[in-house]
Amino acid sequence: MKGIFNGNVLEELEVKELSSSKEKLIYEVIRIIEKKPLFFSSHIKRLLNSANMMKVNIPFTEHEIKEFILKLVEINQVKEGNIKIVFNSKTSDLGMYFIPHSYPSKEDYENGVRTILYYGERENPNAKIVNNSFREKVDNEIRKNNVYEAILVDNNGYITEGSKSNIFSIKGGVLYTAPVEKVLPGITREFIIQAIKELEYEVVEKRIQVEEFLYMDGMFISGTSPKILPICKVNDKEFNSSSNEDIVKLIKKFNEFIEEDIRNFI
Repeated sequence: MKGIFNGNVLEELEVKELSSSKEKLIYEVIRIIEKKPLFFSSHIKRLLNSANMMKVNIPFTEHEIKEFILKLVEINQVKEGNIKIVFNSKTSDLGMYFIPHSYPSKEDYENGVRTILYYGERENPNAKIVNNSFREKVDNEIRKNNVYEAILVDNNGYITEGSKSNIFSIKGGVLYTAPVEKVLPGITREFIIQAIKELEYEVVEKRIQVEEFLYMDGMFISGTSPKILPICKVNDKEFNSSSNEDIVKLIKKFNEFIEEDIRNFI
C-alpha cells in the first residue's frame, strides 16, 4: 500500500514513520465509500479546528487535502475503507494512509452490540489528538471484556462518550447526548442531530448520570465506522435498542444523508 506525505506518494510504512512523533499529533479518520470521502468538508473543518486549538497552522488548503485523498484512493485502488490523516504540529508535516477497519456486521445492526462502562475521560475532548496511553488502557478493557466499545464516565459519574464514538440514548421519544463541550464533536454526531430534527424528534444535549442512563429505552453508538449502531448491553444491563422504532427510523434517515453526500461529492 502507498501513503501520501505532504502531497508526495511514498510507501505506507515510510509515511507512518515520518508522521510519527513523541509530540501530540492531530489526526482525522475519513471513511471512503465508492472512492469518495464521506462528509469531507466537515472532517476538514474539524481537523483545522483541532489545529487551531493547539495554536498551529496547517499549510495546506481544503482543496489540496481533497486532491491528496483522491490520489491516495486512486493509487491504492480502494473503493471502501478508512483513511487516517495525521498532522505533526511540530514539523507541520501532513501524512495520510489507509488504516485497517472493522465495520459492524449485519448481525451487529440487527441485534445490537455489547459495551462496558469505563471510568475515565479524555484530556481534551474537543480536539482529536493522539493519546496512546489512554487508548491502550481502554483497548485493554475492551479486549478483556470482549465487547465492541467502552462508554466513558467522568469523575462526577456522568456519561460522556464512547472511547472512539459518540453515545446517544432515548427515553419516551426524546434523544439525549452529552453537550458538545464535553465530547469530541463527532461528524456523524453532527449529522445525526440534523436527522433527529428533520424527523421532528426532540434532542436534548445534557449530562446524564450512570443511574439514569441505565434506565433509558434504548441507546446507540455513532461514529465513522459504525455509523448508527444499536447497543444491546451495557455491563450486565440488557437493552432492545435495535428494535426501538425511533432508532430504526433514525438509522434510515441517516443512511439517506450518506447516500446524498456521496452522490453530491465533487
